[in-house]
Amino acid sequence: MSLRIVVCVKYVPDATGDRHFADDLTVDRDDVDGLLSELDEYAVEQALQIADEADDAEITVLTVGPEDAKDALRKALSMGADKAVHVEDDDLHGTDVIGTSLVLAKAVEKTGYDLVICGMASTDGTMGVLPALLAERLGVPQVTLLSEVSVEDGVVKGRRDGDTASEQLEASLPAVVSVTDQSGEARYPSFKGIMAAKKKPVESLDLGDLDIDADEVGLEGSWTAVDSAAERPARTAGTIVKDEGEGGKQLAEFLAGQKFI
Repeated sequence: MSLRIVVCVKYVPDATGDRHFADDLTVDRDDVDGLLSELDEYAVEQALQIADEADDAEITVLTVGPEDAKDALRKALSMGADKAVHVEDDDLHGTDVIGTSLVLAKAVEKTGYDLVICGMASTDGTMGVLPALLAERLGVPQVTLLSEVSVEDGVVKGRRDGDTASEQLEASLPAVVSVTDQSGEARYPSFKGIMAAKKKPVESLDLGDLDIDADEVGLEGSWTAVDSAAERPARTAGTIVKDEGEGGKQLAEFLAGQKFI
């Protein structure tokens, strides 16, 4: 029986762009370029490596987002994933991580899975809790923040590195795992992969397909809310110290004045 791997990915604003909030205090995604979250590329890479070691495996990449989120799916497909699922619905605008985990869980169940792989966090929200929420909704074990992962005989195994120790963890499939940016560099899509991705299937779903009511998601259905937001102040010019023999002393005085020393 084929090993069914689902990789959850996110289309995020480019971190190098000029990001800001819209009038409704959600991230303004219209005025900045988007891309596949870099941290999710590691999840795609680990899925590909697991599939290479399996006798038979199929990788589905799944995202929730607007029309442009298909770009993230195409990137993952060009890396080597087999097919994609895109959940798009206007009522999803402003959905928080709680609502997103509900949508992903319903989509994962509809797609069918043995192993769900996530990145350690998104590069826009950076909450890092979605894998745990997703596992809870699916009612399966979670093995998170892995720097090494493998699957053998119906068991997923991995290593979690902490500040003082490394843990060896395992869970029976089906399961949810998340991988860190220490799990191995993601491959670059080849020209052949990019061309092949254009022919791979992308299934589109909406809330009706997943039996989710609009009031369970979106801004109104969110469990969390942004009360206010302000742009970070522009950086000041700073202080330039010309070293004419007293530079070290002046630096020490500055650090002491800032209570750094």
